[in-house]
Amino acid sequence: MHRLLVSIISFALIITLVGCAPAASADVLQSELPREDPESLPAGDLDALVEGNNQFAFDLYRLAVAGDENLFFSPYSISLALAMAYAGASGETGVEIGDAMRYPLPQDRLHPAFNYLDRQLAGRGQDAQGKDDDDFRLNIVNAVWGQKDYPFLPEYLDVLARNYGAGLRTLDFVGNPESSRKTINHWVEEQTEDRIQELIPQGAIDELTRLVLTNAVYFNAAWESQFERGATSDATFYPLDGAEVRIPMMRQMGSFGHYRGANYHAVELPYDGREISMVLLVPDRGQFSVFEAELDHELAHEAIRNLQRTEIRFSMPRFNLESTLDLKGALSAMGMQQAFDPAVADFSGIDGTRELYITDV
Repeated sequence: MHRLLVSIISFALIITLVGCAPAASADVLQSELPREDPESLPAGDLDALVEGNNQFAFDLYRLAVAGDENLFFSPYSISLALAMAYAGASGETGVEIGDAMRYPLPQDRLHPAFNYLDRQLAGRGQDAQGKDDDDFRLNIVNAVWGQKDYPFLPEYLDVLARNYGAGLRTLDFVGNPESSRKTINHWVEEQTEDRIQELIPQGAIDELTRLVLTNAVYFNAAWESQFERGATSDATFYPLDGAEVRIPMMRQMGSFGHYRGANYHAVELPYDGREISMVLLVPDRGQFSVFEAELDHELAHEAIRNLQRTEIRFSMPRFNLESTLDLKGALSAMGMQQAFDPAVADFSGIDGTRELYITDV
């Protein structure tokens, strides 16, 4: 076990205006429509959205891995933020984004499906505990930051308000890009309880920036079956380079969901309340490369579907992971190319022009 995919993340997408066209005035930039609270979706829409996001997760994983680096990212966070950009994409630009992100539904059903899923996740763990003896937290929040007085289309703001609960917060990217960057980063720090700082690096926002879309996911939960501190002791861990290192290993014995695959074990560790769990896929020793080549959403689905409660003796390393990923290359390789090209990008659904394109993800 060397790479772990975990969903505690913050994500930013920066959209820049081509050229130096002056900003026009607009009296109201934030939609007055409330966020919708759908009680149901058309049959199959939620399953299709989840399946598409799972496929995107493992397709992106193959492109994002680099050598033997540990990797940490949230496919859901990426999908959610890109969906807000997708809402303003038109023509071939929109087609490419939809295909690259593995969005399975037309826009008039995709955005309500994201809204419904987000609402479902927000309702998890109501009576559960966090790992710090406080309440369980699964906070998923979106924010849209726009250039003050820029003419964003009301129809675009309506989609964001109804489906993502994202009001447009105005900043002066033109006059003070560095202050704007710090404001956004401070919001991210607050939403992640100071875990993620400096999400947007210095220089990523400049006087041509017109829109920044941010998504933050913060997750804090206690295990249903706690690891006892006294049971943690040093043990041998095997990195991919063939070395052996001694590291602190948490241990416990109990009944967990377990599945034995062809060349791996899958183990499910539920969090308090049993509404969310961590599923670990552990390749057999010496089989990491073979397993990784086979790893996709279908293998993960097979493992989860076949989990059976089994009495096992279980150990796992204590770990902290942090990754910063520039996703432009990976998304381009997945077919999303026009969105990054100022000559052809079409985000006319955002402002009615062809002057916007994505500079950073």
